Amino acid sequence: MDKNRIKGAAKQVAGKIQEGAGRATGSDEHIARGKGKQVEGKVQEGVGKVKDAGRAAAKKLH
Repeated sequence: MDKNRIKGAAKQVAGKIQEGAGRATGSDEHIARGKGKQVEGKVQEGVGKVKDAGRAAAKKLH
């Protein structure tokens, strides 16, 4: 498993926590930053999935 998948998933969790804290405190800034982290995490996780797929395809060729 590519490290980007793990880091991306962790970023998504951190973003959800930050968004939740922002909602609890009424901080629009924290809500927005939390949502931003979630998007970053999804992209990073997607990059990891693509890398994993590339490695798997390369393995099949050898």
